[in-house]
Amino acid sequence: MSPIVWRVEHFDDIDSTNSYVAAQVNDAVAEGLVAIADFQSSGRGRLDRQWSSPPRASLLCSILLRPQLESEHLQLVVAAVALAARAALVRLCGVRPQLKWPNDLVVGDNKLAGLLAEVVGTKRDLAVVVGLGVNLTYPGPEGVSSTSVLRESGLTIAPRALLDLVLEELETRRAQLDSEDGQRMLRREYESASATIGQTVRVEQLARTVVGRALGVDAAGQLLVEVEGVMQTFGVGDVVHVRHGQVAGA
Repeated sequence: MSPIVWRVEHFDDIDSTNSYVAAQVNDAVAEGLVAIADFQSSGRGRLDRQWSSPPRASLLCSILLRPQLESEHLQLVVAAVALAARAALVRLCGVRPQLKWPNDLVVGDNKLAGLLAEVVGTKRDLAVVVGLGVNLTYPGPEGVSSTSVLRESGLTIAPRALLDLVLEELETRRAQLDSEDGQRMLRREYESASATIGQTVRVEQLARTVVGRALGVDAAGQLLVEVEGVMQTFGVGDVVHVRHGQVAGA
């Protein structure tokens, strides 16, 4: 693929960078559109959960990608952006988070960043808007197991500086999405950085909750969990890591 031309639009205040980028999508808009905001009044995460942060305390951005993938492989797009964010953090400040399936970067048990991917239907191809929020100086609200780059490294990082490195790291991983060999490389990198694989997990879905051992991800980036000796595949769901001595249903 040709190098992506990143087109970054900055907002002092916006309702949601994901909503803004999604509204710009049509068949003529090439991938590479990026929105970054100092503050979001209606930022959100999975299941429409609210995501809020004081102005300029977090990297709040959304990225438009148009990979040659089926919509069932959406989790691979999330993995590509998550891995790019992880690599950028390592380069910029030495913080090396792990990836908690499906969409978090964590340090230990504490959330450092979250992602939200949304498919926008077009006639041409799969358009995916990936939102990324990274706690830079704001460690998150009280009562939530979260952390920040400042807390983990002692460094104050400018949001745009981190975004520039995320986009640089994303170039290679975006190209990997377009081939089977590249997707295999992406899955291997994801599994090596995973905080979830090898853990006993509780997968919570609307209709059921199961407990098992996470063993890997499949070709679509879905989580493979062994439940009572039977391998099950999960494309959606909240995952709780069940620590030793913790009650599985708690």
